[in-house]
Amino acid sequence: MQFYKYISTVLHPIVIPTIGVMLYFLLIPSNLVSNQKLMVLSLVFIVTYLIPLLILVLFKKLKFIKNYKVESIKERKLPIALMVFLFYLLGTTISNVANLRDLSLLFYATSLALFIVYVLFFFKIKASVHLLSLGIFVGFFMILSNIHAKSFIIVIIILFLIAGLLASARLALKAHTTKEIYIGFFIGLLTTSIVYFLL
Repeated sequence: MQFYKYISTVLHPIVIPTIGVMLYFLLIPSNLVSNQKLMVLSLVFIVTYLIPLLILVLFKKLKFIKNYKVESIKERKLPIALMVFLFYLLGTTISNVANLRDLSLLFYATSLALFIVYVLFFFKIKASVHLLSLGIFVGFFMILSNIHAKSFIIVIIILFLIAGLLASARLALKAHTTKEIYIGFFIGLLTTSIVYFLL
């Protein structure tokens, strides 16, 4: 059980965007110098990791949430709504950086995916945000394969395997049902394509 908790923590949704951007800079040719890449990575880390972490600490202090797992739909509504806004803002900011328009897709897709998750709350469906983040990651590299005419099949296969491991961890911890796991992953996977065709 401790192993599953470790997997859920290491692959937490607030960690995935930073890992995604690091992988993007490693695999995609860019005209940005090291300092510029570091600035973008720092911005992503602050907006997708530090700010959500501070929000959870504040909400816990104000008793909006019982614990940092944010297990109930009621507790998830406000944090998810704030993240929809933050990811959209981040996508808009990065889209204005030369040669990084395709990277902005990652954040616009996340914003849309989280919005869908929020809407599903009204139908009493608690989609897995852990699997949603990996679904977005998989979809993002599928789109990048098309944009850059370059195969990322190894990366995509590894991501699918990681998603399977994470799904097993979430189920073992009884954090989600199988249905919620699949819904989360496929929302993430599909929103990247939707945003790509809309932009």
